[in-house]
Amino acid sequence: MSKRITPDQPGKRIGAAERAKIDGPPVENTAVLAQLKAWVISHKFSCMDSLKRLLRQPFGSFFTCLVIAVALSLPMGLTLLLKNLNELGGTWQQAAQISVFLDLKATPAEGQSLQKRLLKHPSVAQVEWISQEQALKDFQSFSGLGQALQDLPQNPLPSSLLVTPKQVEKAELNRLAEEIKGLPKVQQVQLDILWVERLVAILQLGERFIFALTVMLIAALLLVVGNTIRLHIENRRIEIEVTKLVGGTDSYVRRPFLYMGVLYGLGGGVLAWLMLLWGLSWLNESVVQLAELYGSDFSLAGVPIEDGFSLLFGALLLGYFAAWLAVAKHLRELLPS
Repeated sequence: MSKRITPDQPGKRIGAAERAKIDGPPVENTAVLAQLKAWVISHKFSCMDSLKRLLRQPFGSFFTCLVIAVALSLPMGLTLLLKNLNELGGTWQQAAQISVFLDLKATPAEGQSLQKRLLKHPSVAQVEWISQEQALKDFQSFSGLGQALQDLPQNPLPSSLLVTPKQVEKAELNRLAEEIKGLPKVQQVQLDILWVERLVAILQLGERFIFALTVMLIAALLLVVGNTIRLHIENRRIEIEVTKLVGGTDSYVRRPFLYMGVLYGLGGGVLAWLMLLWGLSWLNESVVQLAELYGSDFSLAGVPIEDGFSLLFGALLLGYFAAWLAVAKHLRELLPS
C-alpha cells in the first residue's frame, strides 16, 4: 500500500523528468542585458544609416558642413588673434615703465643704491640704471645734436632709473609712482600709461564685438542645421508616419536625425579646425615680416590643441541641439491621422 501524501508534501508525477538546475545569471539580469544590447544595436544602425544618407549626397553634405565651418572659424579665429594680441601686450610692462630722474648732484653710488632698494619692492619687476654719461650718449644718437651737446660746458642730463612694474594697472602704477617720489635723491617721476589704457579699451571692445558676433553666428547655425534636418524629415515623412503607425516611439523616430545633426556638426568642426590652421599659417608670414621691421620676433601661436577640441565639441553640441529643435517642432505635425 503506497504512502499517503499529505497536502503539505508535493507529489511527484509518474514519468516526469527531474527539474534541471539552471546555472547562470538570473532571468532579470539576462533581460536587462538583452535590452542594453538591443539599444546599442539600434543606435549603431541609426548612426550608420544617417552616415550613408549623407554620403549619398556628398556635395550637399559638404557645403552644409562648409557653411558650419565658416560660421565657426570666424569668431574662433578672431578670438585667437585677440589672444595673440594679449600675449603681445605682455610686453606692456616694458612700455609702461616709470622713469625716475635723480638729482643732478646724486652720485653713481647713490643711484645704484636706490636701484637695489627698488629691486626689493614687491611691485617692481626690474630696474635699469642709466648714468649721466649713458644718458648723454643716448640723447646724442637719437636727437642728432651730437656736436652741439659736445660744446656744452657740463652734462645737463641727470642720471635716471627705468622701473618696470609687475602689474600694469592704473591705480597700482600711480601708487608706486607716488611712493618713488618720496625716496631720497629723486627729482622727478614720469609715468605715461595713456596709450596702454587705450589699448586695453580697444581689446575690451574687441572682446564684446566677438561675443556679439558669436551669438549671431550660433543663431544662424541653428537655423541652417535645423532647416537642413527639416528637409530630411520632409523627405522621410511617409516612412516616419508608417513607423509611428506600427508603434514606433518618438525617441526611435528622433534618433537618426539627431545623429545626422551630430555628423553635420562634426564635419563642420573638422573643416573649421583645418581652415583655422591654414588661415593662421598664411597670415603668420605677413605678421613675421612686419615684426622683423620693428626688430621683434613675434609670431602667431596658431590653434592650441585644447581650443581645437573645444571647437569640435561645440560643433557637435550645436548640431545635436539644432537637430533636436527641428525634430521636436515637426514631430507633432507628422502624427498619423
